[in-house]
Amino acid sequence: MNVLVTGGAGYIGSVTVERLIEKGYKVFVVDSLENGHIEAVHPEAEFFQCNIGAQNELDRIIKSCQIEAILHFAAYALVGESMENPGKYFQNNVFNAHKLIQAAVENKIKKFILSSTCATYGEPSQVPIPENHPTNPTNPYGESKLMLEKVLKWYHKCHGLEYVALRYFNACGASPNYGEDHEIETHLIPIILEVACGQRELIKIFGDDYPTADGTCIRDYIHIIDLADAHILALDVKGSKTYNLGTGKGYSVKEVIDCVEQVTGRKIKTKLDQRRSGDPAQLVAVSETIKNELGWKPIYNMEKIIQSAWKWKLTNPKGYNKN
Repeated sequence: MNVLVTGGAGYIGSVTVERLIEKGYKVFVVDSLENGHIEAVHPEAEFFQCNIGAQNELDRIIKSCQIEAILHFAAYALVGESMENPGKYFQNNVFNAHKLIQAAVENKIKKFILSSTCATYGEPSQVPIPENHPTNPTNPYGESKLMLEKVLKWYHKCHGLEYVALRYFNACGASPNYGEDHEIETHLIPIILEVACGQRELIKIFGDDYPTADGTCIRDYIHIIDLADAHILALDVKGSKTYNLGTGKGYSVKEVIDCVEQVTGRKIKTKLDQRRSGDPAQLVAVSETIKNELGWKPIYNMEKIIQSAWKWKLTNPKGYNKN
C-alpha cells in the first residue's frame, strides 16, 4: 500500500514512517519543515517539502505517487500558543487540513487516519476518560482538532471517506533512530532529561495540592512506538471510528521525576511553583475499544519509556544535526 504521511519529519510522524516501512508499506512524506527535521525523514521514504495548505501540489503528489491512504500529523500542537494566537491554529489545523481532505476525496482516497488529541474532551467529568465522554475543549488547539473530526464525519457521510480519529494522551519516548526535538519544549519527560544532562538547572512542579496521592498532576503517558503501531492497525478499520490512545495507567509528576532519577542515576532538582490555569488533576484514558476491536496493546511502561528517551537523548544531546 502507498501511504502519504503529513508531518512525517516530526516527532510522532517520523516514528510512524519508520514502523510503516518496517512493515512493508511504501511511504511518502509531506512536511513543510517549519517544525520538523529533514534528518528525521526515513531514508527509504520519498520526501516532499510542502505545506498541507498547498492543495494543487498535494493533488499532484497524491496522483503521481498513487497514494491509497493518508496519515495526518501536520498540525500545530502547543496549547499555550493556541490561546495567544488562535488564528494560527484554526488556519493550519482546520482550514489547511480541510484542503488535504478535499484533495483526498477528489483523488478517491478511501482511508484517512487523523492524529487527534484528548484535548477535545476539555475538563473531564470522569476519569478515566472514555470515547463517549462529552467533548468541550478549553483551548483553540483542542477545538481545532475537534472541528477537523467533525469535518471528517461529514466527508464520510457525504463522500464515503473512511477515517479513524486517534485521540492521544501524552506521547513520549523514542525509537532507536528518532526522538523528541522541539524548538520550544513543553513536554515533561524531555524537560526532566534536560535537567538530568545539565542543560537545564531544575524543573518546576506546578502545584502540589491537587487531589492526588502526592498532590501533583497525573497523566497517561504512551510511547510513540505504541502510538505508531495503533495508526498502522487503523489502516485496516472498516468504516469510520474514534479511539482513545493511552495506557489506562496514570503517573504523577513526582512519580515521573522519581523514575527518571532511577533510570539515569542522576538527581533531579525541582522547584515548586503555582498551579497553571486549566491543568486538570488527572487525565487518564479508557482505551479498551481499540484493544478489543483491533487487538492493540501498549507494551511500554514508564521505565521503558524513559529508558528509550534517555538513550536517544545521550546519543543526540542537542537534537537533530546539532551535535
